[in-house]
Amino acid sequence: MKHPILTDRVRLIVWWLVWLFTIVGQTLLYNFAYGRFTASSIPDAIVSFVTFSGIGLSLWYPFRFIITASKNSTGVIVNNLLAGIASISLWLLITRYGAPLLLPALNDFQDYWVSTFPYRIGTGIFIFVLIMLAYYLFLNIYNLTAKNAKAAELENLVRDTELKMLRSQINPHFLFNSLNSISYLTITDPERAREMLIKLSDFMRYALSKKDEQPVTLRSELENLRLYLEIEKVRFGERLSTEESIEEKCLEIKMPVMILQPLYENAIKHGVYESTECVSIKTKVACNNGYLEIIISNNYEINPSPVKGTGTGLQNVARRLDIFYGKKAYIKTTKENGVYTASLFIPSGG
Repeated sequence: MKHPILTDRVRLIVWWLVWLFTIVGQTLLYNFAYGRFTASSIPDAIVSFVTFSGIGLSLWYPFRFIITASKNSTGVIVNNLLAGIASISLWLLITRYGAPLLLPALNDFQDYWVSTFPYRIGTGIFIFVLIMLAYYLFLNIYNLTAKNAKAAELENLVRDTELKMLRSQINPHFLFNSLNSISYLTITDPERAREMLIKLSDFMRYALSKKDEQPVTLRSELENLRLYLEIEKVRFGERLSTEESIEEKCLEIKMPVMILQPLYENAIKHGVYESTECVSIKTKVACNNGYLEIIISNNYEINPSPVKGTGTGLQNVARRLDIFYGKKAYIKTTKENGVYTASLFIPSGG
């Protein structure tokens, strides 16, 4: 750790100002103890100001050594006590013989010194204790800052790891489903299988090119999702249709990459897979009250015993929203009159 005062211009200025006020107060105290104002107090104040402020700055280095080298609190106390005795003694010695050199004609300096000596001991101890407390404060602030920085670094590492894990649960899920579909189509309709394979390669190229968790625009996400839906249309044909109602002003808002993918997968799985009729997946996007609102809905057949999913996709979406936005973003789902709706609310500012 660098010197907390010498490396900061503002702190250095404050340091000298504090010493200036301290020496003024010390001079008034000494003159009161002496019984009258004397010219000897002026050189005494100047030498005291320069000497103890310089000693105070240099005390940082033995202080850091004592804190680092001492293995217990007793060692710290003893070493600080010795440093205090040495510092106050040096200050008294320099002041005693340095002040008369500034104004050699002073005749009452010896009497002034003797009269104020007990006060000098007291002020020396008081100032030394204040310096040590200030350095302890700086050290604690530094340690707290370093601790917070490490905690933030660890949190970012955990966050990135979790996000990668969540995404790794999404990509293989879709990939396996698509490969199964292609395998089926190679027998029944090779041309459609070829078309689906080309679209799948384009889709996976997008997914793999977004390996990090940097946000992407809604426009980019929707383009990729249209590709995904086209892949599924190759398989399901007329059983799947899509509709969009998107406000143009929302397209440049950024969001977590592939955050919408699981919602469309759910619509396919629980809508098209379980229905014998045409299923329409509708996407509505609007910007209201500082939020990007994305509503994805699909009709489904109300079966007595529908296939139940694991809920992994929705859990991933909710968790990723929480990591990126905290409590500012959320997802809610509803089922009403044969229509399943997933609504996503993301702050439009980030």
